[in-house]
Amino acid sequence: MSSSQQSQGGFTFPTTGFAQPAAAESPIATSTPSAIPQPTSTTQASTSSAPSQPQTRQAAEEARKDRTLAEFMLMLDDYEPLIPNEVTDYYLQKVGFECEDVRLKRLLSLAAQKFVSDIAADAYQHARIRTNAAGGRARVNQPFIGGGHAKDKTRTTLTMEDLSAALGEYGINSRKPEYYI
Repeated sequence: MSSSQQSQGGFTFPTTGFAQPAAAESPIATSTPSAIPQPTSTTQASTSSAPSQPQTRQAAEEARKDRTLAEFMLMLDDYEPLIPNEVTDYYLQKVGFECEDVRLKRLLSLAAQKFVSDIAADAYQHARIRTNAAGGRARVNQPFIGGGHAKDKTRTTLTMEDLSAALGEYGINSRKPEYYI
């Protein structure tokens, strides 16, 4: 090999005339994807490069999440939620939440909409399980009074039992008390 080239890790690099210290690592030979300065000794490289890599990944992940949240908040400017802004404002004012940012109020409205939607979907699943159970099938096959028998057989009626079971999954007790005073 000529004196103007160095070999490191199977690669041949031309030298620039500047002498590198023998213990220093070349930035090209490192396997880290980021441009973090490498330590000057090999013992420091083995102990300090492992913790810096997760910190770099974690910082990159946090930056990506911040960008995603900022983009989402900008999209909320054009979004009109199902729960009207006036209703959201009323309930936020009622609980003492004061904020002038419309996007934040829409974000809370969207979260409430998703919560109600999830509860309704869970209650629907409980109703389907109840009607398809062995005891529930007898109720479905009973003759109905009036017309539209086929139409009524496919309908699912949500009951308070179904709603209570769905709310119970979220830790909300909506069952009637066992006794009244």
